[in-house]
Amino acid sequence: MKKALSFLGMALLGGAITLGGYKMLFDENVVVEKTVDNPTETVLANYNPTYKHVNSVESTTDFTLAADRTIHAVVHVKNTAIRTQTNPWAELFYGSGSGTRRYEQVGTGSGVIISADGYIVTNNHVIDNASNIEITLNNQKKYPAQLIGTDPSNDIALLKIDADMDLPYIPFANSDTAKIGEWVLAVGNPYNLTSTVTAGIISAKGRDLEGNRNIESFIQTDAAVNPGNSGGALVNTRGELIGINTAISSKTGSFIGYSFAVPSNIAKKIIDDILEFGQVQQAILGINIDATFREEGVKVASVVEETENAKKSGLQAGDIIKKINNIKISKFSELKGQLTAKRPGEYVDVTIDRDGETLIKKVKLSKSLERFITSAFQWELKDLSKKEMKKFGINDGVKIIRTGKDDEESNFKDYIITKVNDKKVKDAKQTAILLDQLASSRYRVSVEMINLNGEKERYIYR
Repeated sequence: MKKALSFLGMALLGGAITLGGYKMLFDENVVVEKTVDNPTETVLANYNPTYKHVNSVESTTDFTLAADRTIHAVVHVKNTAIRTQTNPWAELFYGSGSGTRRYEQVGTGSGVIISADGYIVTNNHVIDNASNIEITLNNQKKYPAQLIGTDPSNDIALLKIDADMDLPYIPFANSDTAKIGEWVLAVGNPYNLTSTVTAGIISAKGRDLEGNRNIESFIQTDAAVNPGNSGGALVNTRGELIGINTAISSKTGSFIGYSFAVPSNIAKKIIDDILEFGQVQQAILGINIDATFREEGVKVASVVEETENAKKSGLQAGDIIKKINNIKISKFSELKGQLTAKRPGEYVDVTIDRDGETLIKKVKLSKSLERFITSAFQWELKDLSKKEMKKFGINDGVKIIRTGKDDEESNFKDYIITKVNDKKVKDAKQTAILLDQLASSRYRVSVEMINLNGEKERYIYR
């Protein structure tokens, strides 16, 4: 009996200790939790009060509306070119013409319908040298296309198809208002996979690619773009066209993280020019730039006296261009992009820094002078004057007046080209074309020059 009472007492004592410990350790916390006046606010990770007044399309990562608005307006472009191949051994043993055969070469890409009546914009390199162009819509209907015009320097081409219905199209947006970090979609036909949509953000604007002397004001994105996407659409989250996908940065030929698009403002201006004038009207400020300037802005090296309005522009050597019509200019590619989107005769407000003073000059844009540039060698050429020919005792040759390496000590500026592959040259335009053709064909190129000391030099390019 005593033993039983002992166990009962121990049990009661243990219960009392347990209850007291619970009250000490837990009861107080429960009371505190209930009396908190300002609990911590839980916020969704994608919430940003900055965008609370923006429409729902822009404030969401749901791209279905933009995809639905654009996917039917992006087409598959097939170009067929007739190539000729010659076997020199067959020509030698079996006579002229025996080793020559003609064959079809087929290329594919993308295009963007920009009007209900069938105008389509694509890249020039998608349809270059094509003898036949075929368009396939998203509904698999096929149409022959007419080439309306091209601008190889900006890699834009305009096509036209005649359909028996109004076609879906993508409206142009103002690419100047696109912002770094903004969501974008790339719509196209990579690897012949029709109606492909990928998403990314704008990584940079006014991007110039090293070694590319033609297009120097790309929109850079990280939306996946692969072979076959060329000529396709880069659109914002409202489904508006802000660029034409053109190039990728890759060592493998496939997408590795960055893609580049011609801004819509440039593409639209080129299309308008082709439709109205039959060719592109290039506007210039009438200046040469200082390529050695490394600070923010574009420094004027000199004013080109040959251009119209050169004396009226108010610009002078040493001015640093900071803005064009309130668009910030940090480097030459951004200046070129703004000018490419405008026509000769238009006025622009140019904000400059002149010796520390900020000035705004209203400048009437001039018509571009004809320039002869070989993009493969990055040389600008001009015909020799009689005075220059007399000075060096020659009757032929063209002068290199600007290079892509003017800021380096060793360059060919002011050298005179006398022969290319042992053939005399005397026309700057034809020489630029010849050099680019030889380089693109991967032929060995031998260039004979006269240096600044009047000495002959020969350079071999492979």
